[in-house]
Amino acid sequence: MPNQKSHLPDNYDEFLGNLKERIRTVQVRAALAINQELIALYWQIGRSILERQREEGWGAKIIDQLAKDLARDFPDVSGFSSRNLKYMRSFAEAYPDMEIVQRSVALLPWRHNIALLEKLKSHEKRLWYAAKALENGWSRDILVLQIETDLHQRLGGATTNFQQVLPKPQSDLAQNLLKDPYHLDFLTLNQDAQERELEKGLVEHIRDFLLELGLGFAFLGNQYPIEVDGKDYRLDLLFYHVKLHCYIIIDLKMREFQPEDSGKMNFYVAAVDNLLRSSSDNRTIGIILCKSKSKTTVEYALQDMGNPIGVSTFKLRQSLPEPLRDSLPSIEQLQMELEAIATESDKIEL
Repeated sequence: MPNQKSHLPDNYDEFLGNLKERIRTVQVRAALAINQELIALYWQIGRSILERQREEGWGAKIIDQLAKDLARDFPDVSGFSSRNLKYMRSFAEAYPDMEIVQRSVALLPWRHNIALLEKLKSHEKRLWYAAKALENGWSRDILVLQIETDLHQRLGGATTNFQQVLPKPQSDLAQNLLKDPYHLDFLTLNQDAQERELEKGLVEHIRDFLLELGLGFAFLGNQYPIEVDGKDYRLDLLFYHVKLHCYIIIDLKMREFQPEDSGKMNFYVAAVDNLLRSSSDNRTIGIILCKSKSKTTVEYALQDMGNPIGVSTFKLRQSLPEPLRDSLPSIEQLQMELEAIATESDKIEL
């Protein structure tokens, strides 16, 4: 069968690809524009309800009636339920300045904005999380997760020597990149697990770990081999950060930070700088991820280190207390109970 594209110009596929990219770009812009108009409409409706409530004392029954009338007159348009109208009122009350709405929260889907209203009381925190959601492209569920794990307190909280060894703005960007603690709730490890188990769990859940690390991390491998003076060494986890343009080494410790950990990481960073780093890359950064740390001990340990190193802690999912674990039924007991229930059901049917 002859090739149906044989008569086309050589550059046709490239031309088609460019057209498709333009179409997708316009589709995204159109979707964003529609969303902004919708959020603006919701704000205006909420503002009008607020004004009526303040001036004429409208109560919940009026809003319920308003929802019924709007649903009758716009049967093909969703979003005018009584509950949603109350969210619109809360939205307008939370953001009295329409200019702020247009600059930030209007760029987010409505369900994101509802999450911000429900989860946060502080106006400043709402705007902060809205900006982060836009920057990182978070879904609503991820936004809620970041709020519930207090990202605004964790981000930039690692103990580092970046200000001493990195030039600005690289030092500020790197500092704001790190969290303390990192939440590794997606892992099912005991508190007494070994470092290899932690590493294996992170690799098996690499998408979850990358999400927790934040935007820009690219995973290059675990137990990454490097050779120095004929000796083999292994890096627990190696990443490249596309915004910072540098390699990032993560060394895992299932214990409290010890001063000698910084010396080992200093060696790893120097090795990667010499063996992997190119002229277009910025300096390699080392992150020691440990179970706990003393801030003073870390500061002393990093004080005279020439390479950029940060120390953060991590939190695993809390396991059940021993007495409660012992009181729970085993899988075998649950199976026996289910079989007994099924037998009783059969008897009733008969």
